[in-house]
Amino acid sequence: MSSSSTPHTTASSLALFRRLFGYLKNYLRIFALAVLGMVVVAATGPIFAWLLKPLINEGFVEKNLSAMRWVPLAIIGLFILRGIFNFINEYSTSYLSGHLVQQIRREMFAKMLKLPAGYFSQHGSGRIMSRIMNDASQITEAGFNVVTVTAKDGITVVGLLGFLLYLDWQLTIITLILIPVLAWCVRQVSKRLRQLSRESQQYAGQMTQVLGESITGERVIKVYGGQEHEKNRFDETAINVRRNGVKQTAANSFSTAVTQLMIATALAAILYLAAARAASDSFSAGDFMSFLSAMLMMFDPIKRMTGISSSLQRGLAAAESVFQFLDEPVEPDNGTETLSEHTGDIELVNVSHHYEGAARNSLDNINLHIPNGSVVALVGASGCGKTTLANLLPRFFDPTAGEVRIGGRDIREYSMASLRKQMALVSQDVVLFNGTVAENIAYGRFDADPADIEAAAKAANAWEFISAMPQGLQTEIGQNGLKLSGGQRQRIAIARALLKNVPILILDEATSALDTKSERLVQSALDKLMQQRTTLVVAHRLSTIEQADNIVVMHEGRIVEQGKHAELLAKGGRYADLYRMQFHEQQEQQAQQAEAAKSLSGML
Repeated sequence: MSSSSTPHTTASSLALFRRLFGYLKNYLRIFALAVLGMVVVAATGPIFAWLLKPLINEGFVEKNLSAMRWVPLAIIGLFILRGIFNFINEYSTSYLSGHLVQQIRREMFAKMLKLPAGYFSQHGSGRIMSRIMNDASQITEAGFNVVTVTAKDGITVVGLLGFLLYLDWQLTIITLILIPVLAWCVRQVSKRLRQLSRESQQYAGQMTQVLGESITGERVIKVYGGQEHEKNRFDETAINVRRNGVKQTAANSFSTAVTQLMIATALAAILYLAAARAASDSFSAGDFMSFLSAMLMMFDPIKRMTGISSSLQRGLAAAESVFQFLDEPVEPDNGTETLSEHTGDIELVNVSHHYEGAARNSLDNINLHIPNGSVVALVGASGCGKTTLANLLPRFFDPTAGEVRIGGRDIREYSMASLRKQMALVSQDVVLFNGTVAENIAYGRFDADPADIEAAAKAANAWEFISAMPQGLQTEIGQNGLKLSGGQRQRIAIARALLKNVPILILDEATSALDTKSERLVQSALDKLMQQRTTLVVAHRLSTIEQADNIVVMHEGRIVEQGKHAELLAKGGRYADLYRMQFHEQQEQQAQQAEAAKSLSGML
């Protein structure tokens, strides 16, 4: 929910609490223990105030030595009991809040893994991470921290008020007058704090986003001199966070100051009236001390209960954010059929696709037949729809019209797991995980034995550099494989696809960012990978797909040509233009490299 969302009503806040406490159903005994601790701790306040009356009246006024002995011992025993149950309460509460956050984070992470690709395009990674890490932990403020303070201090205040009514109901009425006034003040401040808390979460997400981008893109930032620009971006988000924090503190301090002023005014009036009663002998010294102690003991609980509003609003805003994330629709997965290893042909029938907010269709009435075991290459200018078409096969997106079929069935009839189980992906932007080489190759086949992993690495032309590493397959490669070159990362990705050993392969510009030597090694590995597999290649370098069974030329979301390499060149159409353009660019690059080498040799 954005920060501009309208404030929630009391009813919706209660709905958040009901949903939040639904997580406690497996921990009811621990929760009951925590509540018992709260009740006992809260009850010690009125009991302590009551013990002061006989101590003053009998011990100090009437000089009764027995009272001087038993009352102090009773007070010591009372606070021993208070300490034991306070420990029980705080330990149980910490245990419950820890399990609550853990469970919510687990659910949020599981939900994230099931969200459609479009969600990640529309929401920054920083905000997603902030939700899972920060918002989930802040929920404890709306849950146990707030409830603990409210329940424990609420029981304390109710008990002390009961004791005050017992001592002198007239003086107690002055205290009761405060309650509706305080409630009104807290309600007004709470509205402001809830809005500020929503803004705080938005700014925290923006800061995480900027920080993550700066860490990921640190080399680009340095090469392009973007340090000052990134500092300004970070400063802007940091300033927003600081201003928001000051506003929250100001609102909370104002609420506390007003509360304390009203309590002090009521206390002064009570002291005056109590002194007048004492002068007329209708109020004993013990009564006065007990009343005053109970009144003063109410001060801190009331102050905490009024000051808890900011934590409550932060927690409720976090709960809104978390539950909205958990309620996001997941990838549609209603299929019940299982796709076997013998997949059959792939067909796209009258397929169109439209990205939300785009001016035109990314794909427009595509009809394409990919025979089982064939290699089909997609070529065309950037933005023509090649990658979008490839993304339809594993259902990263669904077509807005038409059908994608495998083995004669609409792929939506297959379960998502069985569909993707028969596919492997090697893309230009290789994704590797912070772990060992072996763990990355075996990703997707976590039970693979070392011999199979080594065989896949050799088939991918990766064994030469892997065996030269300090720990071989057990070498840590860093976050996203930062310790490896681009060609090495690609070959590990190919080894991963080889080890998975599936019938359908998607190659998304897998060699477009490599140097000539790396491209040769990677292309050799890809040739082995494509053998006896149905392969869809999103191509950038046309030289890599000359042997494809079918080359599909795309333009503005449509198929404008298709055929073999020689056929398309003979036609002299768009493919021939693209090929001549790329061939000319390669010749120019080679000429520039030769000229540079000649100049360098002349200097030497």
